[in-house]
Amino acid sequence: MRFGFIGVGNMGGALARAARRRLEGGQLLLANRTEAKAEALAKELGASLSNNRTIAGSADYIFLGIKPQMMGDLLAEIAPVLAARQDRFILVSMAAGLTISGIQDMAGGDYPVLRIMPNTPCSIGEGMVLYTPGPGMTEEEERVFLESMAGAGRFSPIPEKQMDAGSAVAGCGPAFVDLFVEALADGGVACGLPRAQALEFAAQMVLGSARLILESGKHPGELKDAVCSPGGSTIQGVRKLEEAGFRGAVMDAVMAACEKAGKLR
Repeated sequence: MRFGFIGVGNMGGALARAARRRLEGGQLLLANRTEAKAEALAKELGASLSNNRTIAGSADYIFLGIKPQMMGDLLAEIAPVLAARQDRFILVSMAAGLTISGIQDMAGGDYPVLRIMPNTPCSIGEGMVLYTPGPGMTEEEERVFLESMAGAGRFSPIPEKQMDAGSAVAGCGPAFVDLFVEALADGGVACGLPRAQALEFAAQMVLGSARLILESGKHPGELKDAVCSPGGSTIQGVRKLEEAGFRGAVMDAVMAACEKAGKLR
């Protein structure tokens, strides 16, 4: 079983690292427009440095880790190689906005496509990966993918029509959380904490709060209420966030990201 990664930038590289947790280095083929980046990652993972056409002609799972606007050119380049293959292969697309049928049209064939939306925490095994198996992909091929990529974190199947919405939360969300953590740390510094300590406090607090939501099964509102003692300091901070339109701003950010993903088609 060979997993080929065309494009090993932030996201493609994160998935390659995740794959290495379950697969041998020799099972991974890496290619990138800037070859030095693929070469460095191949050395790190004990993987094979490759190129687009070799991956297209030999990998069982071909990860298309490039930007949506570059997908047409890439698939046009490798289309003749794909057409010449006599064996099974899966095209794995992580491009925001591009549909399964769109990938097939650009690739020039009715090939099995697995559409995924990962996020950057996949690089440390704490990612959230949404996925939609396209027509023609078998349950066994889905199982092999999930087992091989389990080192990325959590996986959730999702109807393709909901992929843009899911990606706006799980795919774009790390940037929103990073802004929040930075703002928390800035507030701590304003109150007199050393910068490094404020950042550690904020990041660990977000990590622990997220795990508490997942492991307790409680609604975030219930957990929030548990922290807000009557007449206490927390509820005053919550009041200020509400005055500033915090929740509305976050919802608007998700909706804007979802709308943009839809326009990338």
